[in-house]
Amino acid sequence: MLIRLLRTHLRPYRTTIGLVVLFQFLQTLATLYLPTLNADIIDNGVVKGDTGYVVRIGAGMLGITVLQIATQIVAVYFGARTAMAVGRDVRASIFRAVQGFSAREVGQFGAPTLITRVTNDVQQVQMLVLLTFTLMVSAPIMCIGGVVLALHQDVPLSAMLLVIVPVLIGVVSLIVSRMRPLFRSMQKRIDRVNRVMREQITGIRVIRAFVRDEREQIRYGESNDELTDVSKKAGKLMALMFPSVMLIVNISSIAVLWFGGHRIDAGHMQVGALTAFLSYLMQILMSIMMATFMFVMIPRAEVSSERIQEVIGTEPSVKPAANPVTTLSRYGYLELRGVDFHYPGAEAPVLHDINLTARPREVTAIIGSTGSGKTTLLNLIPRLFDATGGQVLVDGVDVKELDQAELSRVVGFVPQRPYLFTGTIATNLRYGNPDATDEDLWRALEVAQARDFVERMDGGLDAPVAQGGTNVSGGQRQRLAIARALVHKPEIYLFDDSFSALDYATDAALRGALTAYIADATVVIVAQRVSTIRDADRIIVLDDGRVAGTGTHAELMDTNATYREIVLSQLTEQEAAA
Repeated sequence: MLIRLLRTHLRPYRTTIGLVVLFQFLQTLATLYLPTLNADIIDNGVVKGDTGYVVRIGAGMLGITVLQIATQIVAVYFGARTAMAVGRDVRASIFRAVQGFSAREVGQFGAPTLITRVTNDVQQVQMLVLLTFTLMVSAPIMCIGGVVLALHQDVPLSAMLLVIVPVLIGVVSLIVSRMRPLFRSMQKRIDRVNRVMREQITGIRVIRAFVRDEREQIRYGESNDELTDVSKKAGKLMALMFPSVMLIVNISSIAVLWFGGHRIDAGHMQVGALTAFLSYLMQILMSIMMATFMFVMIPRAEVSSERIQEVIGTEPSVKPAANPVTTLSRYGYLELRGVDFHYPGAEAPVLHDINLTARPREVTAIIGSTGSGKTTLLNLIPRLFDATGGQVLVDGVDVKELDQAELSRVVGFVPQRPYLFTGTIATNLRYGNPDATDEDLWRALEVAQARDFVERMDGGLDAPVAQGGTNVSGGQRQRLAIARALVHKPEIYLFDDSFSALDYATDAALRGALTAYIADATVVIVAQRVSTIRDADRIIVLDDGRVAGTGTHAELMDTNATYREIVLSQLTEQEAAA
């Protein structure tokens, strides 16, 4: 999974990667050549007392050192640029995938884990790429070159590598194999900490209202402790790796000096050659040590890549049409024919055999008890979900065959929980129409009964809006969301219980203003409040996911027991008949 992810996202940077490999190769060759020159100085300069030879070879070593530094700087520069670019591209791929998700896929993953995957998981992969270009590329070159040059210095002494290298690789492999499951568990624990923190921040009012601060602290502490425990276990293994490697390195150095000293004493080896051999041994072992850092990163990056690929590879349930319809011949006609909807894994359908027609210049209302499927039904029209049976038609075209941009142009949706983005009043309203003028914004605010409080805010249209609109009240947030839909100027308006936070006077004034402003449009309103929908041209009663009745308020009061029960739970008999 990791290789597939990297192969996909590294392909555009093949030229840059080639430069990284080239410069890493040059700097590694320079590093490998220095011990040979040093041995030459000792054997042919220092031992013989030839100062001129020492100066000439020393100058050459200085020049090679400068070349080594220059090539290393260039390699690290291009390697770091490529790693950062890969991280950017992977984040963009996740973002594009999530943007294509329907509400079903977003709910399946959950917001906390999606945030973790686009931040922490991408960071693990990005760090792996960075270490690969700065350390791992040179490690095999240095290891192979070090072995070759060590053999060149003394073949019998090089036999020690047959013992040292396998022991070092075995120790590192054993430690890394135990770390991989811990890293997988660690990423899941990070997800849980993010989820608990997100819930507590979002639900802070509920926590304070029920005085559950202590309980939430305990819950967060438990999640935090679980993450800490796993991190400590992984940390202990990581802490064990470096001393283990250094122990092998130091024992190897002692062994080389011991056996090399005997060979020098026997006249089979020169002092310079032993010095060079020891340097090459250190380079070989250091290259393996550099690889160990990669081995530490690879398990965690592999787990992260699996989590990233899981998001990128998830097929959205709402798919664009292969040959989408981009223009519509009629305007504002909405029809549902025999629509069914099942949530994945549900035993029974949420909606069953729904038939509904909404026309321009009419207000169609949908009412029903909690859980009857009102919001689900409305979500099918803008394709937040796709119907599992039947057809949803806009102007005679199935929404599954309609271009998404055209569907967005035709349908304006005000959700049950309106959301405002960080920015200003103006930027939020222009979310529906980027080309809207200030006059258009004020007109929409006036119709939505929001002009007065916006004028009182510092800056007016330029007044700041916090994330989620938390610096305005629930009723103000609903009115701003309605104004945003009005700025959009669609042909079909969908209001999903969008007046629930308004007082009766504001509700009445807003509906009165809407009647004139969107008189030619098709309006579908989902509401719990009877006063909001009693004047609708057509009222559809939902009961347990089925249409239990259709008609006007007066007709349903006389013929539909479900509707009559809902009305009388809110109004008296006299008020209902008025």
